[in-house]
Amino acid sequence: MGRVHAEGFAGYDNCELAALADVDEKRLNKVGEDLGVNALYTDPEKMIRDAKLDAVSIAVPNKFHCPLTLAAIDAGLHVLCEKPMAMNVAEAEKMNIAAQKAGKKLMINLSYRFQPTCQALKHQVDKGVIGPIYFGRTVWHRRRGMPGFGGWFGNKELAGGGPLIDLGVHRIDLALWLMGHPQPAAVSGSAYNIIAAAEAAKQQKTFTTEDLACGIVKFTNGATLLVEASWALNVNEEEHMTTELYGEKGGLVQRNIRGTYDWEAELYLEEDGLFFTKHVDKVTTPTPSAYVDFVDCIINNTTPSVTADEGIKVQKILDGLYKSAETGKEVRYE
Repeated sequence: MGRVHAEGFAGYDNCELAALADVDEKRLNKVGEDLGVNALYTDPEKMIRDAKLDAVSIAVPNKFHCPLTLAAIDAGLHVLCEKPMAMNVAEAEKMNIAAQKAGKKLMINLSYRFQPTCQALKHQVDKGVIGPIYFGRTVWHRRRGMPGFGGWFGNKELAGGGPLIDLGVHRIDLALWLMGHPQPAAVSGSAYNIIAAAEAAKQQKTFTTEDLACGIVKFTNGATLLVEASWALNVNEEEHMTTELYGEKGGLVQRNIRGTYDWEAELYLEEDGLFFTKHVDKVTTPTPSAYVDFVDCIINNTTPSVTADEGIKVQKILDGLYKSAETGKEVRYE
C-alpha cells in the first residue's frame, strides 16, 4: 500500500512527493527510481525528523500506525493513516487527541468512500431517497485470499486481527457512512480459523488470526447491521463484496461484479404502488481520491472527508466484535 499512496500523491499537481521510507531497501530504491524521488530513508522516524515535510502518509503494518502517527504529529506534520486506524480504540483515541492538540489534520484512508458508485449512492441517501436506514448487511468474502502465510497480515501481534480488521473495516465504514454514522450500542461477534489454520500447518507457516469473522451491530437509533469478512471461505467467487442497506422508502446495494474489482450499484424503490430498480450505470461527476482529498483539506484548511472520529467509531466496532468472539458474550457500549 505504500507504493499506492506514493503513486496517488505523485500524480497530483498540488503536492510534491518529497521523500519515501521503507525498511526494505531494495523495494525502496525501486519505487524511488520509478517515481523520481531521491530522498530515501530506511528509518521512517528519521524521514519524519529530517525530510522537511508538510505531511506524511503512513502505510505500514497496523502495529506501527499509532507510534508513527504520534511521531509525525509531534514533528508538526499532517497525517494520512492507512486503515485500520490503529490496533485498538485506546491507540486511535491517543492519535486523535495528539492531532487535535497540535492543530494537525489526521485522515484515515478508508478509501471505498471515494469509489464512484459509493459516492453516487451517498448523494441519493443524503437526498432522502431511501429514508431512514434501519437494517443492513456489509460483506467482504474471499474464497482463498490470505495475504501470504508467514507475513505480518497473519500475525495478530502485528495486525491486531485478520480479515475483519483488514477487509471488514472497509465495508463497515462504507455502511456507517451511508447510514449517517449512527452510534453503536452493542455488538456480538464470532471468529473462526478453520481453512487457513489447516493450510498454514501444511506449509509450516505461522498464522495467528481468524480466517472468518462475522457479527451483528446494534445502534442507539434502533438500526441493525450484519458484518461478514473472510480470507478463506467456501463461496463461489474469489472476491465477493456487497453492502446492502434498507430504509423506510427504499433500499440500496453496492457490490463487485463477478468476483472482480468492477462495481455496480442499485436502488430499490416503491412509487405509487409500483416497484422500481434503478441502476447506477455511469458516474460522470469526478470523484477525488483519498490522496487528493487529503492534500486539498490541508491547502484549504478544511475537514478531511474521513475524520479520526469516524475512524474511532469503526475501531470501536472492530474491537467489540473481536472481544465478543473471544468471550462469547455481547459487548455493550455506554
